[in-house]
Amino acid sequence: MMKLKLKIAGLFSVALLAGAMASCTDIENEEIQKPYTYSEQYYENLRAYKASEHQISFMWFADYSSSHSMGIRFLGLPDSLDICSLWGGIPSDIEGKPNTFYNPQVHEEMRFIQKVKGVKLTYVTFPGVSGLDWVMSKPTAEERIQVYGDSLLRIVYNNDLDGMDLDYEIHGDWMHGTNFVKLIEYLGQYIGPKGKDPSKMLLVDFYSDYPPAGTEPYVTYFVRQAYTQGFTEHNASRLQSYYNYINWAAPEKFIVTENIGDHWQNGGSPFTEVDGNRYKDNGERLYSLEGMARWNPVQGKKGGFGAFYGHRDYNSNPPYKHFRNAIQAQNPAVID
Repeated sequence: MMKLKLKIAGLFSVALLAGAMASCTDIENEEIQKPYTYSEQYYENLRAYKASEHQISFMWFADYSSSHSMGIRFLGLPDSLDICSLWGGIPSDIEGKPNTFYNPQVHEEMRFIQKVKGVKLTYVTFPGVSGLDWVMSKPTAEERIQVYGDSLLRIVYNNDLDGMDLDYEIHGDWMHGTNFVKLIEYLGQYIGPKGKDPSKMLLVDFYSDYPPAGTEPYVTYFVRQAYTQGFTEHNASRLQSYYNYINWAAPEKFIVTENIGDHWQNGGSPFTEVDGNRYKDNGERLYSLEGMARWNPVQGKKGGFGAFYGHRDYNSNPPYKHFRNAIQAQNPAVID
């Protein structure tokens, strides 16, 4: 395995703890190495950074297994990743546990990045109730929302996750429009910024169907699938238009994401910034993942950036080259 390489010398010095909190690249490893070999100070600094105020990095992760390839393992993910949405399901070390799949090794690695590296884990689902007779048999809308909402909360708490990520692409389902607002209001009593337990996040991700404004007070982040799809080049104006549709939400709640599953070779599609710039400081062409990381709406700083199937960037050289460069671009290292 390759050796750990740090951006700033003396990371493990207590004097640089503040610097580690200021930027992920103070604590990010350029290349993947075997787990369980870093010092406790490294992990302490890493968790301190995650707990600090900063624009976050987000990834939908799938395909994980106990394979020898770190590209499909939790331990191979970038250390500075803030939120990992479990697109591949919830691994468990208990056979037959509801809403999970049994794989103790994958479960152990997931817990390691959560507890030691400070990565937040979210349960992701399409919040639809079509075919759920145990929900639709309830006589009132309030009862349907409560029993369904309770089932989502149980999944989060029974699996010690850090929140849920509801994919608002549910046209024609009963849990849509006004009923979705009521679901968010119900969940928001317990988790999210207004909940009894704000440490548990409530995320809503979406594509062409924008969530209703009534959800805003209860949601931690709105995640826009700002994928390069149906066009060949991306730009800041397009991202601004995406935010303008939900400008009733604070910009710091807004996350933009690229489909790296289809664009891992370059880290996205060619990107043009608001001033017409198309290049990075080193003269290389700017692509959309890093462009999203660099971009902010005119209303203020965004919440962060992210990727769908971002783990395919592991195939880059070095692994996660584009994702790490984007993290650095969003939260530049402070070097005295």
